[in-house]
Amino acid sequence: MQTIRLGDVRYNAQIGAFEARVDVDRNGTTYRYPCQVAGPIDMDAGHVRAGLTRHAMRMSDSGASLWSHL
Repeated sequence: MQTIRLGDVRYNAQIGAFEARVDVDRNGTTYRYPCQVAGPIDMDAGHVRAGLTRHAMRMSDSGASLWSHL
């Protein structure tokens, strides 16, 4: 079983992207990834979270195919 947790989400106006630390907990081990998703400051919060999660999963051993529905 794995759990995904997003840290504080911040908007970086210089690059036009949301940034957050994303923790992927898998089998008692936490993997932490610095993630970002490009978009306007008024981007839907659900889309921001989904984009950050996808970015973390691409960086993770789990592979993005597990989260392709996001």
